Amino acid sequence: MTSPPALLIAADGVLHDAGAEALLDFVEHLGSRHPGIPVAAGLLGTGRWPLSEAVAELAAAGADRVAAVALALVPDRRSEDDLSAALDAVRGERPGLSVSLSRALGPDPALLALLERRLDEALGGRARSPRDRADVTVLLVAPGSADPQANAEVHRAARLLWEGRGYAGVETAFVSTAAPDVPTGLDRCVRLGARRIVVLPYALFDGGPVERAVLHAEGWAEAHPDTEVRCAEVVGVADELADLVVDRYREAVVSPDPAPAGRS
Repeated sequence: MTSPPALLIAADGVLHDAGAEALLDFVEHLGSRHPGIPVAAGLLGTGRWPLSEAVAELAAAGADRVAAVALALVPDRRSEDDLSAALDAVRGERPGLSVSLSRALGPDPALLALLERRLDEALGGRARSPRDRADVTVLLVAPGSADPQANAEVHRAARLLWEGRGYAGVETAFVSTAAPDVPTGLDRCVRLGARRIVVLPYALFDGGPVERAVLHAEGWAEAHPDTEVRCAEVVGVADELADLVVDRYREAVVSPDPAPAGRS
């Protein structure tokens, strides 16, 4: 019986302790939900949990085919280049190993549904219909990138999140590198008439950017007591995220190395 290709989860190497712990929890959760798929995770651009060690672990377990899935909500040129270079190095070191790469995770409908759930939780679990959400404005906050196309993908996700869900609006902001920042994004929401705002991290796990976004939002809220501001949780370890990663894995197995979304 032929064993299935192994799943290599590639994450950004800049992970704080909370994010690193969440990544380990996620890998364990995915393995328990999809026990038939060998899985390991590695980080890009760091000495901790390097991608090469994750590949070596999978190869030692007998894998001769690997499908890599980047834990990335948006395609980012720098991260894609780093991951492609790392996988090229793996191919050079292990010429008998077949390695393919998936596209980015977002904004998949399953991911948008998870974000919607985090918004409802932030609102106390009551906002389940468009009428319940008519006075709620969402500020979708991403870490920010030097790649304009990556930032444009955040705006695309915001539009898709707004469509048909009944929120007064979904605006965007970035923690660093790109504009607007979180306070400026909140100012814009108010200028557009918002009185209830939910700050929604466009991030999979907790960590430095999310913590900074929350601090900026809390500081702004203290200075603007007439506006209700709540902060939603990150996507986090969830069944839907595990299933989405496996969907991308299966795509990479069938159609190896697709062109990244939005790129020629």
